Amino acid sequence: MVAGMLTHLSSLRGLKKGQGSKIHEMLAEAENERKHLMFFIEVVQPTKLERGLIVLAQLIFWHYYLVLYLIAPKTAHLMVHYFEEEAVKSYTDYLGEIDAGRIQDVPAPQIAIDYYDLLPEAKLSDMIKYVRRDEQHHADLNLTYSEA
Repeated sequence: MVAGMLTHLSSLRGLKKGQGSKIHEMLAEAENERKHLMFFIEVVQPTKLERGLIVLAQLIFWHYYLVLYLIAPKTAHLMVHYFEEEAVKSYTDYLGEIDAGRIQDVPAPQIAIDYYDLLPEAKLSDMIKYVRRDEQHHADLNLTYSEA
């Protein structure tokens, strides 16, 4: 969201049509990440404290990333690349826990079934595979922008 917004504002200030695809990609990535959060809220049903921690984390990260992106946008994209790579590893570990039976493979939430057009009987593991694929795409995209 920060990268899309700042790129959009830069394009407006410069009176340039360029970077429209980057703006759309970054805003689509932000929307996709929001969907992931909504999926896991359905699965986990966080407490008020946990929801408060989400808000606090967003508040801190938003401001940190805003300043970083203003100072060094390539570094900001590289940092997100590394975060997304870690997310891919975490989702792979999550799938391993499900496969080992340590986490129950509950039905996927309807919001994920609708978003990914999954079968009605889709499980958590099916959803995680799609989320992991999205995270890998985000990692690759941000690496590309860090190198541009």
